[in-house]
Amino acid sequence: MTSVMSDRPSDPGAYWRANLVLVATLLAVWAIVSFGLSIVLVEPLNEVQVQGFPLGFWFAHQGSIVTFIVLVWVYAFTSQRLARKHGVD
Repeated sequence: MTSVMSDRPSDPGAYWRANLVLVATLLAVWAIVSFGLSIVLVEPLNEVQVQGFPLGFWFAHQGSIVTFIVLVWVYAFTSQRLARKHGVD
C-alpha cells in the first residue's frame, strides 16, 4: 500500500529557509551592484572608460539593469533545482 505522504516533502520549512537564503543573497548582490558600484564607488570607477563612457556611468545606467535580468534568470534556474531537491515541484 502506498502512502500519500511519500509525495510530500519531509520538512517544508527547509525549502522555505533555503528559498529565503537564495532571495536574500540575490538581493544583496543587486544592492551591491546598483547602490555600491553606481553611487558609492562611482568616482573611482569613472577613471575607467568603457566604449568612451565612464564605468561608473555605465553601472548606474546599464549595469544594474543587466545585473537584475541576470539575477532573475539565476533565481528561476536555482529555485527550480531547489524545488526538485525538496520535493515541492
